[in-house]
Amino acid sequence: MSNISTIALSGMNAATRRLDVSASNVANVSSTGTLPVDGTVPSGAPQAYVPLQVVQTETATGGTQTSVTSVTPSTVATSDRSAPFANQDGLVAAPNVDLAQEMVSQLVAKYSFAANAKVMAADDRMTKTLLDTMA
Repeated sequence: MSNISTIALSGMNAATRRLDVSASNVANVSSTGTLPVDGTVPSGAPQAYVPLQVVQTETATGGTQTSVTSVTPSTVATSDRSAPFANQDGLVAAPNVDLAQEMVSQLVAKYSFAANAKVMAADDRMTKTLLDTMA
């Protein structure tokens, strides 16, 4: 595999990871829990989903790598008086997920994956052309 394809593959892997993390955030957007008291959730109480984010950095070889971290702050207070774990004010902890930002992240992943796939296809065509001219 050429250097060009290796770089494009790293971009495709990053796009896949970005989509996985975003899909997890969207799927768990309604996973509420007990509102933390003094920064901690009481033992045995349900905890809200902790949303994730992808941090993408370049590598020395020209590709990219990703790591996944928690969103800070991970929860926001929201009203849900019907929840059995709501506090005296009817508040629960909800994941700090911005659905509009998640949609943008999914679109970025889609177009990034497609662009890197085209780079790999172009590299493949160039290699074939080079080998055909040498034969």
